[in-house]
Amino acid sequence: MKINSARQAWHDCKYNPAPGQTSDVVQLGVVVQNTERGPTANHAVHSALAGQIQSAIARLHYQLRAFGNAMYAAEPTDDDRDDAEGAVFNLACSRAPRMTADKRGRGEYVAKGVFRRYRYMHQGGQSSNPDPLIKPEVFRAWMVAEYGVKLPSTAWSRDWEPFVQLCFDACYDIDAKALSPIGGVIYKMQEAA
Repeated sequence: MKINSARQAWHDCKYNPAPGQTSDVVQLGVVVQNTERGPTANHAVHSALAGQIQSAIARLHYQLRAFGNAMYAAEPTDDDRDDAEGAVFNLACSRAPRMTADKRGRGEYVAKGVFRRYRYMHQGGQSSNPDPLIKPEVFRAWMVAEYGVKLPSTAWSRDWEPFVQLCFDACYDIDAKALSPIGGVIYKMQEAA
């Protein structure tokens, strides 16, 4: 397990190969002869490092843990995604001016859409993908296609653009809170080495 970032550590700590096996062997189901040495202590080292990261993840508040799992886990669950989207929506609403019931109902889907955009932009922890739905008309069309929710184009900059930004801000804030303890564990590991 290479520890280059908290995001990568979150992803890698859930992967636990059997001693002496590579991911190819696990996927193919056969042992392929090679010239490398047999089983080494790498498995034990991976398990020890992964255990420390998993312990830090387990101590997080359930919404932070769900957000991190939805973003970085090798196999995120639908429940994690739902909890992460809910956390983004709730935090954005707590920072937004008062909304009508209709706008709040559509805002829940906007938060889901923004979370999906944020996840795509930070896929794999590299934070290098551009936002594919940055243009309002493209985002609105995607919302109709994905959720059947129509967002009016009139007064977009007044009615929806601020809420979209609040959702992105919520994603950044929750992400930072979820990754901070993992970064602390990594820092302690690197100091001890």
